[in-house]
Amino acid sequence: MFLHDMLDRATRLWGNAPALADGAVRLTYRELDDRVHRLAAALQGLGLVHGDHIAVLSLNGFRYMEVYLAAALGGFVVAPVNTRLHPLEVEFILNDGEIKALLLGSAFVPVLEQIKGNLKRIRHFVLMAEEAAPDLYAYEQLLADADPTRLEQRPWREEDLVHLCYTGGTTGLPKGVMLSQRNVVANVHHAIQMAGFNERDVWLHAAPMFHLADSWACFALTLLGAFHVFMEAFQPAQALELIQRHRVTASLWVPTMINSVLALPEARTFDLSSMRRLVYGASPMPPERLKEAIALFGDILLQAYGQTESAPFLTCTTLRGTRPGGDARDIRRLASCGQEIVGVEVRVVDDADRPVRPGEVGEIVARGANVMLGYWKRPEETAAALRNGWLHTGDLATIDEENHIYIVDRAKDMIITGGENVYSTEVENALYRHPAVLEAAVVARPDEKWGETPCAFVDLKDGADGVTAEQIIAFCRDHMAHFKVPRSVVFGPLPKTSTGKIQKFALRDRARELRD
Repeated sequence: MFLHDMLDRATRLWGNAPALADGAVRLTYRELDDRVHRLAAALQGLGLVHGDHIAVLSLNGFRYMEVYLAAALGGFVVAPVNTRLHPLEVEFILNDGEIKALLLGSAFVPVLEQIKGNLKRIRHFVLMAEEAAPDLYAYEQLLADADPTRLEQRPWREEDLVHLCYTGGTTGLPKGVMLSQRNVVANVHHAIQMAGFNERDVWLHAAPMFHLADSWACFALTLLGAFHVFMEAFQPAQALELIQRHRVTASLWVPTMINSVLALPEARTFDLSSMRRLVYGASPMPPERLKEAIALFGDILLQAYGQTESAPFLTCTTLRGTRPGGDARDIRRLASCGQEIVGVEVRVVDDADRPVRPGEVGEIVARGANVMLGYWKRPEETAAALRNGWLHTGDLATIDEENHIYIVDRAKDMIITGGENVYSTEVENALYRHPAVLEAAVVARPDEKWGETPCAFVDLKDGADGVTAEQIIAFCRDHMAHFKVPRSVVFGPLPKTSTGKIQKFALRDRARELRD
């Protein structure tokens, strides 16, 4: 099976079934299939050929999914672009990725105007909207004028590049992760098995569709003939309203999205009873905050862990032994990112690539059909990441006696103070137990005496403005060893990536400025 077979299957089996809702737009699978064929034919009509690279720069919407599906049908490689990048970073990706056509949302026309003169290979620009714009092809007009009978389908191979996903570029230049048909299709099947999706599911596209946190769902839920609901960008009240209106059954959120919903005073006034699975990922969720989420949504949360390099899933929590009302072991496992998913082998290893014993810290490594081809035009970095047949993730973790994995830090985020290792997640979990803390992140602050000390950045809940740094530090002293306690606390909103992950690289810069 290839990616284009997934829409074909849904159309053959459930052509008249509703496929999606996006505001006032409603499409059946047969109508979606016709639009996707037209888009693929239109792109070929512009002169694009099999293997050409196209990019998407847009907020969420049904047209974004159509581009994913049309590229698979027409034989193109898709490079989804992070919508929060600086225009110069967008320019780098479009040039480095050898992009031939750019499809963009209306909100990003000003970005294009800034960089258009520096784009080396792009020949075609398409506006993904109802309206037209100067020097841009109108998406809907392209579809209306296209002849789908002239579409030339590509004879795909499993090893062919299909998605070129650039990492966030938090250090150095962004890297293009090369994902093949085999990688993405394997992950689709992994996701269906992992969360138990079926044709009755209603999926809310809430996480950014340029990110693998959500893009896989365009294929997995389509393969099943399930129903797609779109929101342009995550807003907590709107997300709950869409769940209530469309009887949404499943979605994937990152912890900061869940935090924003938990902080919403009216959250409990919405009918969320249709939800049967809320997958969360991108970063661990402290057990105390997870208990709050379970109290709101029910016992439906499933933590998934992975990377862009693994398309993305590697592990997930299971229904066995991770219940908030269970024994001490069950409660401890709420902090786990679970066990390896079916079809993927995951280990935690030491510096010599030997499996660690329970309680020891090592690096997470993985292998499976979903692991990337490598980094685009980066052979040295590819060789460093793919060693001895394993993907080396750079994430540090421990295991327990049944191989549940507990992420303790990114290797670069570990704090070494006075020769002692301090894992930022351990300190963050303590901070989240404070009743006034909404979000927290801990990074290293340079220190002349100790080398480094923990520095906490904290965003307080509404109405908790009177809480002081001294009170936060004293609270931590009651919950952990002295050397792990933050020596400094900075209050205020935390910088985040477009997927809601806290930008620790920015916080490390601020911590260095504090030292200076």
